[in-house]
Amino acid sequence: MVKTLVLKVSPVQPEPEKIKIAAQTIRDGGLVAFPTETVYGLGANALDERAVLRIFQAKNRPTDNPLIVHIANKEDVYLLAETVPSKAEILIDRFWPGPLTLLMPKSELVPAATTAGLATVAIRMPSHPIARALIAEADVPIAAPSANLAGKPSPTTAQHVWDDLSGKIEVLIDGGEVGFGVESTVLDLTADPPTVLRPGPVTVGELRQILGRVEVHPIATAEIPAEAVIARAPGMKYRHYAPSAEVVVVEGPLPRVVGKIQELWQEYQREGKRVGVMATEETAGEYQSAIVKVVGTRRNLRTVAKNLFQTFRDFDREGVDVILAEGVEISGIGLAIMNRLRKAAVRVIKV
Repeated sequence: MVKTLVLKVSPVQPEPEKIKIAAQTIRDGGLVAFPTETVYGLGANALDERAVLRIFQAKNRPTDNPLIVHIANKEDVYLLAETVPSKAEILIDRFWPGPLTLLMPKSELVPAATTAGLATVAIRMPSHPIARALIAEADVPIAAPSANLAGKPSPTTAQHVWDDLSGKIEVLIDGGEVGFGVESTVLDLTADPPTVLRPGPVTVGELRQILGRVEVHPIATAEIPAEAVIARAPGMKYRHYAPSAEVVVVEGPLPRVVGKIQELWQEYQREGKRVGVMATEETAGEYQSAIVKVVGTRRNLRTVAKNLFQTFRDFDREGVDVILAEGVEISGIGLAIMNRLRKAAVRVIKV
């Protein structure tokens, strides 16, 4: 057990004296949880193999699951990647700082522990002021997966991090709620054409507008078994994002989805299960007797993305046994939402 220091930091104007404490912890080989624009990350010096291995230990994360390396200066990509293709430079100019991670051949500077022994490295430049300030002050690239126990819903508040990792990390920076609520898009630039390995806030459509042809890896839709692939990027392998309750996802035309969830709710009730329904604003009124939580509106799926993991954790606090979740359209950020829902699910029903 270590004592976890909580630093409350302004997400708009991070206080330099607090950032200095956290940055020194990184330089000393410690672990710091910090907010990004996507979810909270659990950071260590990406070039310090011993520090990186502590991330895996704190999270109980399999060591064959690579980490994303976060930088504060675009030029640092040339130190961490052996080669930076012209497509990468175009994307960096367009989307960095922001929620896009690029997979490229790694340089000898990056230790094997950071990349799970792979010859590639995943790099991104976050836009959150606290993340930027921390990386710049530490003056080292920071390896950071989501700051939660492996397999659990990703943390979108400091309280989520505290619930999972207090006593396992040296510093937790409380910067309030995050923005997007789902992890960054991961794009493999070693593949031809470039291939999305994990969908996120930067959509496939946006990438195609810049690059033309972009493929989506079958694992990104979470429709093939995760164990069947080598994890080239975070989120590709293993069950992820799952609350303690069993998640059942129902996909299809909305009226049929609502009908099926009502039917399943009755079945589980008869079995003596405590059931929650993850609904949208448009459908919440259809589930009169259930424990219903509104995750967002279908008119703006970014609201669903932002609230998804929080809603999972809220259901766990209510002690439900089963969560019945409505599927959404897989266009735009809907692909990222369905990736997370399917990976969290014990069962996916198509109606």
